[in-house]
Amino acid sequence: MSLRSTSLKSRKRLATSLVAGLAVLSLAACTSNDEGGDDSDTADGGTSAAAAGSNDETGDTVVIGFSAPAADHGWMGSITESAKKEAEKYDDIELRVAEGTNDVNLQVSQVETFINDKVDAIVLLPFDGAAMTPIALEAMAAGIPVVNVDREFDDPNASRVTVLGDNYGMGVSAGQYVCDHLDGNQDAVVAEIAGIDSLPLTQDRSRGFKDALAECDQNVDNRVAAEFTVESGEEAASNLLQAAPKIDFLWNHDDDQGVGVMAAIDNAGRDEFTMIGGAGSANAMREIQSGDSVLKATVIYPSTQAADGIRLARLLVQGKSMSDMVEVEVPRKVQLYAPVVTEDNVDQYIDTAFES
Repeated sequence: MSLRSTSLKSRKRLATSLVAGLAVLSLAACTSNDEGGDDSDTADGGTSAAAAGSNDETGDTVVIGFSAPAADHGWMGSITESAKKEAEKYDDIELRVAEGTNDVNLQVSQVETFINDKVDAIVLLPFDGAAMTPIALEAMAAGIPVVNVDREFDDPNASRVTVLGDNYGMGVSAGQYVCDHLDGNQDAVVAEIAGIDSLPLTQDRSRGFKDALAECDQNVDNRVAAEFTVESGEEAASNLLQAAPKIDFLWNHDDDQGVGVMAAIDNAGRDEFTMIGGAGSANAMREIQSGDSVLKATVIYPSTQAADGIRLARLLVQGKSMSDMVEVEVPRKVQLYAPVVTEDNVDQYIDTAFES
């Protein structure tokens, strides 16, 4: 397969992905577009100056319960902080934040408390989507809309809205980057450092990567899994580098564990390959900006998903819709786009990136 035909296929797939990405553009505008108003109305991020009739106009107070896993790495910490900051923009949101936990039983009890307290909505990023499905179904049965963030429930009826990153799309974007930079090297050695293998999100990322590589007749030659932490990233990368004396491309699923991956690479003195990161941390983007790192790109997995969930929960309870859509109800699913950040476009993304 020629590089030209590969590039054409990549652009076709990218165009398809952009259609899905339009959902996030609508979401970003859902509480900022008003009829007859101007941008200065909400310049301070609050709601007091919102034009009458806009989605930002203060309405009935909405009590939102929020629960997410422990902030044991930068991306997850940004998830919770972004949700808090978004809620602070609205005079009519009362956000009740449960302590972050990786204990499924504790997270279940947190949601039970929200149900007993009769909150108006719940925004939930489950540590384990399958394990949290029954309690989410209970909340929905109690008339409390649930906004499911990032890790999907087993049953679509367990949430009113699901806000997702594009895990499969991340893999596709990383694989396309490899295909577009082969420069005729059809014997390239491609390696992959995944996240937690038992999670569907990791499986989706790996599947997307494999599918994209197949389009340019490549495959994953060496693969190890880490646990989304710095320590696990360093250990997994050390094992990989020992097993693979030569690598041309390395995709690491997560920029938080990538801190450890980069440490292992430096310790091994390896620089013969091109590395692609995942999630889009600020430190990864600074490495890209430097121009002298093996890290040449990263694929964004937005840490704004819970913040979007807060906005959507508010709209649901107040009976509003997304203002840039004709449909009068909030959609069932919003999936965010997974763009590739390189030296050419890093300035567009670094200011909103999270710190690992």
